[in-house]
Amino acid sequence: MGVNDMISTFEVVRNEQRCIQCRVCETQCANLVHYYHPDTGLMMSDESKCVNCQRCVALCPTRALKIMKNRCRMRENANWSQDTILEIYKQADSGAVLLSSMGNPNPLPVYWDRILINASQVTNPPIDPLREPMETRVYLGRKPEQISRKEDGSLDTKLAPQLQLSLPVMFSAMSYGSISYNAHASLARAATELGIYYNTGEGGLHQDFYRYGAHTIIQVASGRFGVHKDYLEAGAAVEIKMGQGAKPGIGGHLPGTKIVGDVSRTRMIPEGTDAISPAPHHDIYSIEDLRQLVYSLKEATEYKKPIIVKVAAVHNIAAIASGIARSGADIIAIDGFRGGTGAAPTRIRDNVGIPIELALAAVDTRLREEGIRNRVSLVVGGSIRSASDVVKAIALGADACYVATAAVLALGCHLCRTCQTGKCNWGIATQRPDLVKRLNPDVGSERLVNLMNAWKHEIKELLGGMGINSIEALRGNRLMLRGVGMTEKELEILGIAHAGE
Repeated sequence: MGVNDMISTFEVVRNEQRCIQCRVCETQCANLVHYYHPDTGLMMSDESKCVNCQRCVALCPTRALKIMKNRCRMRENANWSQDTILEIYKQADSGAVLLSSMGNPNPLPVYWDRILINASQVTNPPIDPLREPMETRVYLGRKPEQISRKEDGSLDTKLAPQLQLSLPVMFSAMSYGSISYNAHASLARAATELGIYYNTGEGGLHQDFYRYGAHTIIQVASGRFGVHKDYLEAGAAVEIKMGQGAKPGIGGHLPGTKIVGDVSRTRMIPEGTDAISPAPHHDIYSIEDLRQLVYSLKEATEYKKPIIVKVAAVHNIAAIASGIARSGADIIAIDGFRGGTGAAPTRIRDNVGIPIELALAAVDTRLREEGIRNRVSLVVGGSIRSASDVVKAIALGADACYVATAAVLALGCHLCRTCQTGKCNWGIATQRPDLVKRLNPDVGSERLVNLMNAWKHEIKELLGGMGINSIEALRGNRLMLRGVGMTEKELEILGIAHAGE
């Protein structure tokens, strides 16, 4: 049984009375689903190629199209679902590892939805953010353990390098190559206008984007793609990527089909060559080795930039974070198992790692117990979907949040989870020039700015409802959270009380 003989996942429903054979669906579909049949004069569909990106539906001038889940299903079996059976057919046909993109889609617990925010009432009156000051700025980096004074008695205000954010949200790592030039331009422009930061990912920094360096976090991963002196000096901070939430323990892989033109030059590898980042850094096998790289990067940047270490959320994350805090890093970024990806082995994406909510609470608790919480700031990502998720993360102990999937959704992504094919119909996860131009960076950056401004307003309203007037006052304040529908163990790890207590 070949792949094309399988039951298609989606069904293309075309209203023939509305269809005017304009062929817009045909020209707009990078997957070649739609085609014109000259003998019948009708538009036809190869449903086996459809990924439900909704491009044809959105642009059909007569609204003649619908994409539906295929109603033709295999016989029901609680143990052997149709998806499981079709995956076995694919592997039997190809002998290959299954690849997937974006985050884990399985119906596992989303703890953000089981956490409620406490509101102030009579004894602790709410604050109106429209009429009273509300501070959403945060500073990321090492903080002093205590107040110190100079010899003349004045306060010593000298701090380790800090990142100043206008709100506690940044755009997470998405490399040039995995996403398009126009997508990167949108992120860079929006971060600059908002007064926050975007992350280059492990693909280096295109020469056109050096001008956004004051709002750029540059990444150093195991493959060291695009890493050189000017690159290290270009950004506001340097992030060492040790792991990623969607594929803990796995390196990166960008297919050679995407290593073209400026992607090749930016990554400093030949065109058509697969960009493979090994799972381990071959110079890091201990916290001591990590410390060596941290201080090598600090030396290379003259101690002017914070150093971030990014790790995936795994079962012993609290101990790992403790070691990173002692390595000299200024910021720890933790990526949960629902984090997005351009491509990952399906079995890894869907079965490895832990939720960011539990990881964050465990890390914050461990660092506080060891008295080293102020040595590092905590940034968390992995399916931060809304302003309320941000507020809950701050209350659990985060200093700020990374967002990536929410950002690409703002750019037009329809979460069809086929980024690995390079055929993104919305011009985001692709290097095909005809597809890249579908994303206008002027429009993209405007939409990102709108999204973040909306979140900022909602964050202020949520803070005001709690009677809190600053992000700093909320950080680690778990008394403002309550859990519903969770076990005692889950509540214990999160460090919050059950609703009603």
